[in-house]
Amino acid sequence: MAERKGSISGLTDEEAQEFHRFWVQGFVGFTAIAVVAHVLVWAWRPWL
Repeated sequence: MAERKGSISGLTDEEAQEFHRFWVQGFVGFTAIAVVAHVLVWAWRPWL
């Protein structure tokens, strides 16, 4: 068998880092929206 070079995904290090950066930004954005939504709902109808 031929030797495999690079990662399992086939991405280079630079491509993997770029993908990771966008993945983290998306996760942080989603989390921020979820936190704001929860605060607004709690302000409207507190559940505790």
